[in-house]
Amino acid sequence: MILGRIDLYPIKSLDGVSVKEARITSGGILEHDRVHAIVDGSGAYVNGKRTGRVNLLRVAFGADFQEASFWTNGDASRQQFVLGEPAPLNRWLSDFFGFAVELASERSNGFPDDRKAFGPTICSEASLRSVVDWFPELTLESARRRFRSNLEIEGVQPFWEDRLFGAPGASRPFRIGEVAFHGHNPCQRCIVPSRDPDGGVQSIPHFQRAFMDFRKKQTPSWANTEHFNHFYRFAINTSIPPAEAGKHLRVGDSICLP
Repeated sequence: MILGRIDLYPIKSLDGVSVKEARITSGGILEHDRVHAIVDGSGAYVNGKRTGRVNLLRVAFGADFQEASFWTNGDASRQQFVLGEPAPLNRWLSDFFGFAVELASERSNGFPDDRKAFGPTICSEASLRSVVDWFPELTLESARRRFRSNLEIEGVQPFWEDRLFGAPGASRPFRIGEVAFHGHNPCQRCIVPSRDPDGGVQSIPHFQRAFMDFRKKQTPSWANTEHFNHFYRFAINTSIPPAEAGKHLRVGDSICLP
């Protein structure tokens, strides 16, 4: 029962990077994870929930996450940008989307969807493989790209991660390596997992309904089902206490429940 994978998503909604180690920031997030976001003139996110065009964008990051190369599916030419000097990237992204957008940055607290459970999301490789069994059109990698979890546990049964939350309103403490966590709830999913991560189209008919049926049948006995007002839920939302800032998560770390 170990931490088998760490994925960071430096720009919210765009491609991720698999790393072997991640530092915890003072804001309780993984360093470099969702620390940038594309926003419109009103400050609203331009993300996969809002437009499938996000899925047409590809990005690769430099080793220090300060620079990034952007291109679109099927385009061989790449544009290099410095993320700390966003004006050229803002123009390029605005041209791509067809309306004015800009890159917002928040390196300590990031841009989490859940302001209470703001930490990394956790699933198991076994759970992802179950989803692939449910939907043979998917590969393990495409399932990862659809659900975009940060931390992946190895050596457990499918949906073992449902042990990491308790009753509604109460968090469950646990540790991964040297880092203390609180598990809050199973993550409520949006339209993004139903879309092809490369094309942005819904390629699997009735994905959400089928997912809910499979998830309900395979929800383990140890899960607190009070959280499941519906079963379109996958991975666990967490938070990390402020005292953990500066500590590191590493692939191979053990998972410890009280």
